Amino acid sequence: MSKLVDVAKVDDIPPGEARAYEVEGEQVGIFNVDGQFHAINNVCTHEEAPLHEGEVVDDKVICPWHQAEFDLKTGAAECPPAVEGVKTYKVVVSGDRVQVEI
Repeated sequence: MSKLVDVAKVDDIPPGEARAYEVEGEQVGIFNVDGQFHAINNVCTHEEAPLHEGEVVDDKVICPWHQAEFDLKTGAAECPPAVEGVKTYKVVVSGDRVQVEI
């Protein structure tokens, strides 16, 4: 059964930035793209790089180690060297809090 977990304050993740959190034992990267929050598994499926450290372009994150791209909405791997996507999580903004559904 899924549940909403309170993760951060909205102000903790400014537009254009990302942060990593451990949520119920899972590594989750939360990305603020122009005020829209996205959450994905924070570990690149190619070489386990921390995705929150990558550059965000439009709705994609570029892995900081080998430039694999992941769609922040779907988790799909968009280009090599990664061929497997990452898990996505539903994000709910409630007041000034960012919550992730686990």
